[in-house]
Amino acid sequence: MLEDHLLMSFQYQPARVNKGYTDKVLHLNLSRKEFKIKDVSPKVKEVLTGGRGYGLWYLWQAVKPETKWNDPENELIFCTGPICGITQYSGCGKSHVLSISPETGTANDNNAGGYFASLLKFSGWDALEVQGKSEQDVIIFIDGNKGEITVNDCPYDDTNSYFLVEKLTEHFAENEQDKANISVVSAGQGAENSLLGILNLSWYDRQRKSIRYKQAARGGTGTILRDKRIVAIVVRYRGISGNSNQPAKPELLKKAGQRLTKEILALDHIQNGMRETGTANLLDHMNTHHCLPVYNYQFSSHPKAVHIGNQVWLDRFSQKQPGDSCWIGCNLRCSHAVDQFKLKTGPLRGQEVIVDGPEYETAAGIGSNCGCFDADVVLEANFYCDHYGIDTIGVSTTIAFLMECYENGIIDKEKTGELDLRFGNADALLELIHQIARAEGFGKIAGQGVRRCKKYFTEHYQADPAFLNDIGMECKGMEFSEYGTKESLAQQGGYGIANKGPQHDESWLIFMDQVNNQIPTFEDKAEALYYFPLFRTWFSLVGLCKLPWNDIEPADNKKNFSGMSAAKVPEHVENYCWIFEGVTGKKISAEDIILQSEAVHNFQRLFNLKMGFGTRKDDAIPYRAVGPVTEKEYKSREELYDNQLQEKVGYATHDKTAQEKVKALREFREEQYQLLCNAVYKRRGWDENGVPTLETIKKLKIDFPEVLEVWQAYQNKK
Repeated sequence: MLEDHLLMSFQYQPARVNKGYTDKVLHLNLSRKEFKIKDVSPKVKEVLTGGRGYGLWYLWQAVKPETKWNDPENELIFCTGPICGITQYSGCGKSHVLSISPETGTANDNNAGGYFASLLKFSGWDALEVQGKSEQDVIIFIDGNKGEITVNDCPYDDTNSYFLVEKLTEHFAENEQDKANISVVSAGQGAENSLLGILNLSWYDRQRKSIRYKQAARGGTGTILRDKRIVAIVVRYRGISGNSNQPAKPELLKKAGQRLTKEILALDHIQNGMRETGTANLLDHMNTHHCLPVYNYQFSSHPKAVHIGNQVWLDRFSQKQPGDSCWIGCNLRCSHAVDQFKLKTGPLRGQEVIVDGPEYETAAGIGSNCGCFDADVVLEANFYCDHYGIDTIGVSTTIAFLMECYENGIIDKEKTGELDLRFGNADALLELIHQIARAEGFGKIAGQGVRRCKKYFTEHYQADPAFLNDIGMECKGMEFSEYGTKESLAQQGGYGIANKGPQHDESWLIFMDQVNNQIPTFEDKAEALYYFPLFRTWFSLVGLCKLPWNDIEPADNKKNFSGMSAAKVPEHVENYCWIFEGVTGKKISAEDIILQSEAVHNFQRLFNLKMGFGTRKDDAIPYRAVGPVTEKEYKSREELYDNQLQEKVGYATHDKTAQEKVKALREFREEQYQLLCNAVYKRRGWDENGVPTLETIKKLKIDFPEVLEVWQAYQNKK
């Protein structure tokens, strides 16, 4: 019993949620074995709103410019948000996690569905800060009804998520019904043994009577959890109702919720089918429109993509829709799963398991990017990555890079320990995932991610660093998510200029730009790269999922609006104004949403500056994200590229070699990327080096003394 392993405990009086906030933060220092309760200051609440804003603030206070990810002062911060936990509107259960990333060395933010953030808030906390390191593996338990927190020595040998979380849920639940009141944060041995660790956040699926998971997956969050020797964080709270947030104007929540639910039920099956296949529906669209990453982003479509496409997942997913909502009241129900999947490899070979997903990113990453166009391989990799606590995006993008290195002779069987890492070799891919989790063989190298693999190959194998930098799909140290961006300048900027690294949750403009041609000029692209990242940032401040924003649209959205205006989905923006006012009592406009986000977005950019990042050079992206690196890539779409050279550059192609054309196109496209950065920096109120100006800082009220000190130090170095 865990009670026999008690190391420390803390009694508290749970703060009552009022208008979406508790105004309290729980701070736990494992090194000092102490708890603290912090009051959120009125200015922090006013300027940074909640969620990611709070996390960035407390992380800033905790770390120094020289702090490394595995230093004790680094924190793992779990944030809620004022709208988090309401049940009247779809998508209101998001957790937001902040820390200094093992991959990037700077502030990293993640979002994840599930019940954790809502249960944490109703237990009395707007955020949970965990600092320091334990001397042994521990399990942290927060009982929000009793007002009790315990830290227990872990009695389990197996720390991998799927069985550990089942044991913990059984242990802490008083009965079957109580399992729905529990959420567990866990990682696994893969997180412990690599830099690609994720956090699994659980919820209980009443229909399946099984534990389900959502992931805070990018930048190594799970690696930090295990470095602090935390095996799991468990929260329990009973008594959730539609009034748990004590909303100021509940009638506004009802009005917004009813309007959205009506649209979802009437239109989702016509538009994106989120209730049928979730984000996996994207794969067909990406393949059709040449946005799908194939063979380490060399190509952008493939005829075999049908084998991992939407119809495959429609057939494979168990359509138990009420169980596919990762928070109470979400009618989008996009969290699909495959039941009774029989594993063929690894320590659980022969066992039948539930596989959560795959999401689009996993299907595209393991499937097309690594050339394994086999649904069973995607599911096997999906399960084990979650079980071990490693990021399917980071893993698949890294393995795709390694496969291209293998096919180019940079690495061979001698270096990989007999792994034949050709594109499409599913056996080698799955074995490498198991090796990453165990930190064995070539897995020790692969588990460090693309940036460190590039460095290792250059230093140990005399590989050409220029070629590795061209094909190694990382920026700021984080692996690219799964979109081929050669023909979308706006998405290139969305990846490169993103604060934490190339993850689509900050900016996803590839459809607006490449497919619909809604933002043709630099000014249009800069405006889109101003508005849309800020609108997406707002979800992370208040505790919302972005999917109900534009993965379902009103039937008359494109009749009443066009271009960029239609992409904003104005009716849904109005919904968000209603629900923010409904919870907090504070009336806001669409412009206020952007201002709230702009303050936090710029604060995070300045956080990067504090940590030695955050300027133009850090926004550079590998050329493969911009254009064709090799002659083979060029020839795969030669007519398209020839026409672009002739029409946009005035370059005669008829008598030129492929090598000459690759060089000419590269010069043009690299210049276009820098011109885009110029336009974006200007629109965002940044200087020519990508740093917020003093005018911008003051306008957004983020002129805290510690922020101005960092900004002034940057000015002094110029």
